[in-house]
Amino acid sequence: MALKLRKKVLPPPGCPMSACMSLLGGAWTPEIIWNLSEGARRFSELRRAMPKISAKVLSARLKDLDERGVLVRSVLPTTPPSVDYGLTDLGEELIPAIRAIVEVGSKLHLRLMSSAASRAA
Repeated sequence: MALKLRKKVLPPPGCPMSACMSLLGGAWTPEIIWNLSEGARRFSELRRAMPKISAKVLSARLKDLDERGVLVRSVLPTTPPSVDYGLTDLGEELIPAIRAIVEVGSKLHLRLMSSAASRAA
């Protein structure tokens, strides 16, 4: 019996799923959103919460997320001036999706660990 080749179906231009996955697929994006889910934070607080990200990359990601409307950068009237980063309504809407990904990831991790343990036995 001959196999039928399926045509690769690409999402339509402007597909909402592609737009969302493009955003969440960005390096460190889910972690940044997750760390801002409990409230606004300063740059240094985000760096401490995510020690493996470089300052340069964090700065670039924050700028990108600000431009995409996911977070807002607020300059505080202090001396010296300081900046807080907080989620917009759009950013808040991403939290349940990230939470669901974390839950599935935990299940996958447990399954992999269980599978590895049974192979080692």
